[in-house]
Amino acid sequence: MTQADNTDANVEIRVLGALSQIAAADWDSCACPEAAAGGRPLDPFTTHRFLSALEESGSVGPGTGWQPQYLTCYLDDQLIACAPLYAKGHSQGEYIFDHNWAHAYEGAGGRYYPKLQIAVPFTPATGRRFLVRPGYEAVGLSALVQGAVQLASDNQLSSLHVTFCTEAEAEIGREIGLMARSTQQFHWLNDGYSGFEDFLAALSSRKRKTIRKERRQAQGFGGEIQTYSGADLRPEHWDAFWRFYQDTGSRKWGSPYLTRDFFDIVHETMADDVALVLAQREGQAVAGALNFIGADVLYGRYWGCIEHHPCLHFELCYYQAIDLAIEWGLARVEAGAQGEHKLARGYLPTQTHSLHWVGDPGFRKAIKQYLEAERAAIDEEIEILTSYGPFKKTQVEEHQ
Repeated sequence: MTQADNTDANVEIRVLGALSQIAAADWDSCACPEAAAGGRPLDPFTTHRFLSALEESGSVGPGTGWQPQYLTCYLDDQLIACAPLYAKGHSQGEYIFDHNWAHAYEGAGGRYYPKLQIAVPFTPATGRRFLVRPGYEAVGLSALVQGAVQLASDNQLSSLHVTFCTEAEAEIGREIGLMARSTQQFHWLNDGYSGFEDFLAALSSRKRKTIRKERRQAQGFGGEIQTYSGADLRPEHWDAFWRFYQDTGSRKWGSPYLTRDFFDIVHETMADDVALVLAQREGQAVAGALNFIGADVLYGRYWGCIEHHPCLHFELCYYQAIDLAIEWGLARVEAGAQGEHKLARGYLPTQTHSLHWVGDPGFRKAIKQYLEAERAAIDEEIEILTSYGPFKKTQVEEHQ
């Protein structure tokens, strides 16, 4: 793939085919500068160690449809900005769907794939996608956007997509000419709760009773529920979770996105970033939910089981996550893509964002009109769903 030329006389754009070509400290100086003193990254998914785990495990790379093209910007040989960029051969594992765009474009005789994607593969979690070293915000973001668009244009690719970016990035992207898209997820927000019962007190009586009943049913599966993180994680925990993940992946996607090696690498390099919740009976794990831990957010990522028990999915994925967020003082829980069933469990609809560039003028005009209509529909849907949430009326008004 042809690399982009310099976007500025003093900024050099480089496209890297492997993350091993850049030092972890350099990448993380842009991805998570807040963790330089040893703190927890705001977003664990854009760290060098997470993206490296995807690449080293073969979860991305040749044959996966996710070919790394990491975008980096240098000023006087100092890395000032970078982005997790991939050449995509399909639209799987993205969670902000453009399959209809692809069908329409190819139906009109165009070639939609390959396309470029700035994203964290298989990870529908909001975070910065334009990773810029502090002090270089304006020039770094501009260089990344210009470099990515030029890379797509020079290689005659149909489009560039930036998925699950922050609201601030979406606004800046819109101002500089990218098309902004709004979608939604369900997030649980910590209103300074002292415990789970304090959270329940904010709900309507009927919803409060329902959740208590679900928790009793789930916890009566005949075993115990434990959370493992850091040094408490052991290889056998990952063996069990791999079985769960395979079952879920085969049912949802046909085949799992992540390889077994990915979880082994995470165990070695990211154990402190993980909270693995397991339901165990007589020494055997029968179900589990995998979370990643940010500085202020708990990210629910994967769930699976080998036995089905009433409400155990809700308990492990949603209620245990709320317990952990309250205990650790985290601001919210992001429980992944889709799922209106989360609403009744205290997870409210929340707007998510993406940015898009389309090369063909006619196709770009059609996409722009589509996005404008979709944005209005999403805003209305969020308002309606919020009104049907489990919170007392005064609580709902505060969230709107």
